[in-house]
Amino acid sequence: MAELSEAQQREFEAAAFRRLLEHLRERSDVQNIDMMNLAGFCRNCLSNWYRDAAAGAGVELSKETSREIVYGMPYAEWQAKHQRDATDAQKAAFETSRPKDH
Repeated sequence: MAELSEAQQREFEAAAFRRLLEHLRERSDVQNIDMMNLAGFCRNCLSNWYRDAAAGAGVELSKETSREIVYGMPYAEWQAKHQRDATDAQKAAFETSRPKDH
């Protein structure tokens, strides 16, 4: 395995994160509740982790700003364009697999 410098590792992690955001923006058909039920995280979790990272570096970001970074548009706009009401089955699945911090 190639030895990576810390700077290279950060660069590659940032590139992978940008690709993940691009993928999630392309797959607006995948609802957050589906992601939560299958993987235990969603776009909102990513925006919270982003905001936490900024805070750790001494940069204050609002929830709205971090969500816009992740969603690629204001959250309310994404909701209006893409979010569907969760089905009873999705809600039930979420309640059985809900992460501790949700």
